[in-house]
Amino acid sequence: MEYYIYISCFLGVAYVFIMLRYMEGWNAIPQWEVPSDFSPTTKVSILIPARNESANIQSCIQSILNQKYPSSLFEIIVIDDHSIDNTAELVQAFQKPNVRVLFLKDYVKNRSKLKAFKKKAIETAIAESSGDLIVTTDADCIVPVDWLNLIVSFYERSGEKNTGQQYKFIAAPVNFYDEQSLFEKCQSLDFIGMMGVTGAGIHRLFMNMCNGANLAYEKKAFYEVNGFEGIDQVASGDDMLLMQKMAKQFPHQIAFLKNQKATVLTKAIGDLKPFTQQRIRWASKSGSYQEFQILVILAMVFFFCVSIVLNVFLLPFFFWKIGWVLLFQVLIKSIIDYFFLGQMSQFFERRDLMRIFFPAQVFHIIYIAVIGFLGNVKKEYRWKGRDVK
Repeated sequence: MEYYIYISCFLGVAYVFIMLRYMEGWNAIPQWEVPSDFSPTTKVSILIPARNESANIQSCIQSILNQKYPSSLFEIIVIDDHSIDNTAELVQAFQKPNVRVLFLKDYVKNRSKLKAFKKKAIETAIAESSGDLIVTTDADCIVPVDWLNLIVSFYERSGEKNTGQQYKFIAAPVNFYDEQSLFEKCQSLDFIGMMGVTGAGIHRLFMNMCNGANLAYEKKAFYEVNGFEGIDQVASGDDMLLMQKMAKQFPHQIAFLKNQKATVLTKAIGDLKPFTQQRIRWASKSGSYQEFQILVILAMVFFFCVSIVLNVFLLPFFFWKIGWVLLFQVLIKSIIDYFFLGQMSQFFERRDLMRIFFPAQVFHIIYIAVIGFLGNVKKEYRWKGRDVK
């Protein structure tokens, strides 16, 4: 029991050090603003993989068409992934010269052998694209009007401040909006924290994470790392696994775009079952991470949360030994998370989410413990009406 208590305390202290490093890393990222003399020259191809997204695709495309970026310098390519609704027809209804739809079925000869449908969709669209800079988002997202100006100015000016080396891969923030329940608000507060973790890890070169709903990378760089080759056996990971491939080849040309106005918005999942399936999908790719330090950090956080859950169950049997350990764990996690999430919610102008901080703490502990286990043991889920193993 003594050794177990020591381990529980050690995990708590390690968690504090990890969070302090994230806070320091986030604060060290310079905020990017579009230069007053910015005049874009980069042709951008915006790729949107879509499967049965008739409820969302029009709003997504319209938000992109509303960009302040010159329409002659960007194209929107929607890749219809075997939809059984009218997603493709809704895209075609825009009748814009810079909006088109591709059908994945036209590029896949043997559907039964394909596992990574989204990667194949992106790969197909890149081959058909005309832009030098690839930008990806999801069909259920809304983008802000300054989105492309921020991304492209960040990319074009990076060579000036990065000793002549332009960024090859840019990650940018993603948040939830229009939450309707406590469950959705807990997801939103947790996701804001993930954005801080993402930015800090990239900036301090110790953890390359990102979200495919808001990414940009050079088309040339995609082919220089041989695209998704070597990671195409994993159904998910079109974002992080590709990022880690690029970071390995271009270690100082990966960046995080820090500006609240560059944030892509999507909605949280309202029901527990699809939420669980989504997070298992995210966690299932962890075994393919190419960066050992990510696995170490994720493991430390996972075992810390597992120890808290376990200590709750052990409390009735070892009250005097476990009680103070559990109190110590909960206090230090709550204190450090409160400061970190308070800082992040202020940056993203979502201070309202701090009202549900305490239920969100319970949600976070249980979620990390349960999903971390299922994502690395079960590795099976259902997503977009498709069973993945």
